[in-house]
Formats: sequence, C-alpha cells, structure tokens
Amino acid sequence: MRLRLGFILVLLVILSGCAAPAADGRIRVVATIGPIGDIVQALAGERVALRTMLGPGIDPHTYVATESDLFALQEARLILYNGLHLEAGLSRVFTAINRSGRIPAIAVAEAVPEALRLRWAEGDKVYDPHVWHDPQRWRYAVEAVRDALIAVDPAGSAIYRQRSDQYLAELQTLDAELRALIGQIPPERRILVTAHDAFQYFGQAYGLRVEAVQGISTASEASAADIRALTELVVANRIPAIFVETSVSPRTIEAVQNAARAAGHEVRVGGELYSDSLGDPDGPAGTYFGMMRHNMQTIVAALAPAGLD
Repeated sequence: MRLRLGFILVLLVILSGCAAPAADGRIRVVATIGPIGDIVQALAGERVALRTMLGPGIDPHTYVATESDLFALQEARLILYNGLHLEAGLSRVFTAINRSGRIPAIAVAEAVPEALRLRWAEGDKVYDPHVWHDPQRWRYAVEAVRDALIAVDPAGSAIYRQRSDQYLAELQTLDAELRALIGQIPPERRILVTAHDAFQYFGQAYGLRVEAVQGISTASEASAADIRALTELVVANRIPAIFVETSVSPRTIEAVQNAARAAGHEVRVGGELYSDSLGDPDGPAGTYFGMMRHNMQTIVAALAPAGLD
C-alpha cells in the first residue's frame, strides 16, 4: 500500500507544474504533526494556507497518506515534517518529493545536532524522533521552519525573524515553568511510566526516569514479557500512577495496572498524556505550549505527594 501511494505521488509531482498558491494568494504549506504546524502558524499566520496532516489522537508512526493528503502535498509550496523516522509510512513519499526537486520537503527535527539526539538503541545510528518534548532541543526545529519559510517567501523575512525570536523566547519561559513544576515531585517518585517510549527527551530535560510498555515506535507490539517486566518495576518501586496516551490504545497500560493489582499493589492511571499529537485545536492542549504544560501538570498532579496522599 505504501509503495503504491508513493508511486502515485511521484507521478503527481513529475506531471505537475510549480505549486500554485491558494485561491487567496497565500502560500500553501503542509506540516505533518501538530507541533510543527504550531510553529508555522505562529511564525507565518495569514501569510500561509496551512494544512496539518495528522490531527489530534493520530499516531504518526503508523500513518499512511490518504488520497487527499497526496493532493495536498502535490499542491504545497513547502512541506515540513519531523523526520528521524517518526513518519515511517511517509518516508518514501518525502524521499520521492525531494528527489523530484520541485517542492522543498524539510525534516525539521533533523536540524537538531546529532550530539543532542538520543539514540533509538544503544550503539544504534537511528535516533529517537520525539525531540519536541524538550523545548531546548525544539528550538532548532523553530529555526529550521523559519529558514524554510524565508526561502519560499523572502518578502516575509522580517516577519518570520521577528516572530521566531518571540517563539524562541516563549520556549525559554516554558522551560523555566516546567522546571519549577517538576520540583514538586520528590526525586524518588520521578518515574514516568507510559504506553510507548516517547518521553525520553522530556525525562532527560526534567530529571525523570522514563519507562514504557512499547518501544519508541508504536509499530512494534508489546509482548507479555514487556508487560510483566514493567509490572515488576511498578510494584518494586511502589509507583503510584502510570499514564495512558491520546494516540495509543490504553490496553497495555491497563494490563500493567491489572497485573500490579494482582501482585498486591494498587496503581492508578494518572491521566492522559499527549505523546505524538496536540490536543483539540479549541482545547487547552491545542497548541505546543498548552500541550507541554498539560503533560507536566498531569504528571505532577499524579506523582507529587499532595496529589495522592
């Protein structure tokens, strides 16, 4: 299926001319995930017609482009995706687009220096793609989006630079807020257990040990051994709360909860975290900053002593 869609897109790109602007003259931009779309919206505003392909609750690890996605990509003047193998089902599509040379497709997370990336596995050359969970690393993606917008719309250069400076300053403020919040959790309670391994950057940034049922990609199924090992960790450390994710089925976390209960330890589901997508556009987690605050507030409410004792 992926090969067929990629082949269709190659034909569309080769047979099409230059991407046309939207009917109102705005530049068409496609972003794959919400955190990238949030940057584009903040920096470009009404200068672009933005389409974010993956909405709330959609898992980018297993997503395959629809026919409407393919036409949107073909009509775009600029495509911005995360990269680092996050959008695994779309990687051949973006490779084909870049080879055609007609539409720039930029992997913004790959702007993060290799020294600041976390490896998928020890000694592996593949990197964890979830870099947006650390605002200090995500600044490189903001700069990559800014530069890409300037390249396709030089007339907006001053706007993009001014707004990116503001966004970067807000990332610094956010980072300070999150560091203050994590201080409410005693070090011995800073163990974050989630459905899949999306929070290692978050954990490294804010001093949390992160454990998950599934690996970095949700394409790999959790085994009974994975659930058993995580249950043993939860019970041994008397972890008070574990977390489900909005883009991942809750069944594996519920399995850990049930197994811990059978072992004599009651652990509750501390709430939903946004791992691979933002929340509803009209909700408090509908922006990058809102999503990050929601996640930290949810974690602190569940793990800090005042939230439980």
